[in-house]
Amino acid sequence: MNFYCAVYKPFNVLSQFTSQDGKQTLKDFFDVPVDVYPVGRLDHDSEGLLILTNDKKLNQALLNPAHEHIREYWVQVDGLITIEAAEQLQQGVSISIDGKKHLSKRCSVSIFHDAPQVPERNPPVRFRKNIPTSWIKIRLTEGKNRQVRKMTAVVGFPTLRLIRQSIEDCKLDGLQPGEMRLFTEKEIYQLLLIKKNQPRKT
Repeated sequence: MNFYCAVYKPFNVLSQFTSQDGKQTLKDFFDVPVDVYPVGRLDHDSEGLLILTNDKKLNQALLNPAHEHIREYWVQVDGLITIEAAEQLQQGVSISIDGKKHLSKRCSVSIFHDAPQVPERNPPVRFRKNIPTSWIKIRLTEGKNRQVRKMTAVVGFPTLRLIRQSIEDCKLDGLQPGEMRLFTEKEIYQLLLIKKNQPRKT
């Protein structure tokens, strides 16, 4: 039987169920069937939405770059980010992926006027009295390794905190770190805007 859930992966937790160097994993927070695995990943130092399932078709559909599923991130950066820097991010910037130059695709970037309501992080982002921080919302259709962090660094505003808020219409919606929400097959496919294959006639 297929299993589907959305979880809020906490900060400093590996996107896997097997331990590595004593680091915390998904197994420390989520009790799911043994054949369930995360679809894609979030870096150890990133947090937010992660889909867990044992449905291989869903995994393939969501990770296929050709489908360009929209992923939204809320990003706290070092310094007061400028409109010019946000526009640079939108147009695409040159970052290094596996030692090669990569021009990020055009994306949507907006600046939060006030810090968004997000769960407290443990441990918190280091506070520095003389250097303010700001938040941006960035919507991408690609997911290269540490892409968002590399992009904000290129425009001069290093990422301090990174939260994946949604994948298509599947959102955190009030989940706290370490919490999960179960879905039916129909619900998750609709939220992720993935069309199910027509069932074979018997």
